[in-house]
Amino acid sequence: MATVGTERGARRRRRGTGAGLLLAAVLAGGLAAGCTTSDGPGDDGRGSPEESPSRGQDVPPVLAVKVDNAPAARPQTGLDAADVVYTEEVEGGSSRLIAVYATELPDSVGPVRSAREADLELLRQFDRPLLAYSGAQSKLNPLIEQAPLEAVTPASEPGAYARDSGRAAPHNLYLRPDRILDEPPGEAALTTGFRFGPAPAGGAARDEMTVRYPAARFTFTWSEDRDRWLVSMDGAPARTTDGERMAPATVVVQYVTVRSSAFRDFLGNTTPYTETVGSGEATVLRDGRAYEADWERPAAEDGTSFTTDDGEPLNFARGQVWVVYAKAP
Repeated sequence: MATVGTERGARRRRRGTGAGLLLAAVLAGGLAAGCTTSDGPGDDGRGSPEESPSRGQDVPPVLAVKVDNAPAARPQTGLDAADVVYTEEVEGGSSRLIAVYATELPDSVGPVRSAREADLELLRQFDRPLLAYSGAQSKLNPLIEQAPLEAVTPASEPGAYARDSGRAAPHNLYLRPDRILDEPPGEAALTTGFRFGPAPAGGAARDEMTVRYPAARFTFTWSEDRDRWLVSMDGAPARTTDGERMAPATVVVQYVTVRSSAFRDFLGNTTPYTETVGSGEATVLRDGRAYEADWERPAAEDGTSFTTDDGEPLNFARGQVWVVYAKAP
């Protein structure tokens, strides 16, 4: 098993009436996005890899949902339908997730929790995304209102949320995506910058990797039978409420700057800010191998590109992608 600390040291330095008005407003607001990859020549090794979207076509927005990842929130609902799952460090060294939906909308997603300042920068890569969250610090609300996104909250869209009486608050709030969008926006909304296609040359055989936060950890274990990376959280298999094991096709451990923000939680803990614009190193897991990579995101409006150590674009395996933001050493 490899951990972040030891590994990096060795490398170089539908909507109802009200909801329909919201979507119409988004489309009327001039959103633009490009077309992401689809199953095609790049996936079978016989043709060129396909790049994920660039902006330029009018498409509906992606749906991004802030998902609770406290132990009391598990198992979560709907994560297996996400195209991309981002993990971020929050107060006290714990973790929270952002699930992005474009090609499929599950019946329910959650538990839904609060937004953070760094989410606004991360989501700028999408054109006016719908951000579903529950609550934010009062000082953060003006920044959310100014950001190029549409907030979908229990206050703005009460009919889109429901509480699970079998769980304790605050880990029991769930979003119904079909109350927000009639249908998935499609791959064209995924302006992530990711590139999909055949595996690059090289890489090292790897069957497991663990990423640690101060009070959380993620382990990804390769399954030959499923051709996927099985997710464990804090030492336990990560499953959805329907019993499905979370299993992305590609895992990106992206080493970033994690600094203190100007915000604190109600206990006085400083909220970390994860910087997703810039450049740095990453480890990309696909097909049972690990590839050392460089990442670059020149501006918040851009997606993130990944290249091998020799400068060639690094292809991801088609399927769900998890991006784990880890603090750079």
